[in-house]
Amino acid sequence: MKNILFICSRNRWRSLTAETIFKSYPNVYIKSAGTEDTARIKINSKLIKWADLILVMEKKHKEKLCQKFPIEIVKKELFVLDIEDNYKYMDEELIEELKTSVIGKF
Repeated sequence: MKNILFICSRNRWRSLTAETIFKSYPNVYIKSAGTEDTARIKINSKLIKWADLILVMEKKHKEKLCQKFPIEIVKKELFVLDIEDNYKYMDEELIEELKTSVIGKF
């Protein structure tokens, strides 16, 4: 089993959609979080340590993780998906973009 963490800004649309659509995939555990103080679930050290793979929506999310959690992030597999904040939760285009971006990552 692989622990996969999706991260966006507020954990309301992009990363939450990713958690929802990928949580039923076999051999993975999925969680999501956000980098902002107003996030539904705010990223923390414990979540980063839990994750085998971290998938962030934008480069700015990776930068925030590297600033706030430099020790925890060092040996983590981390990818930027380049999915901008243009979608609502479970938007069909977002789902397609997530599936396309994530293929081969887990």
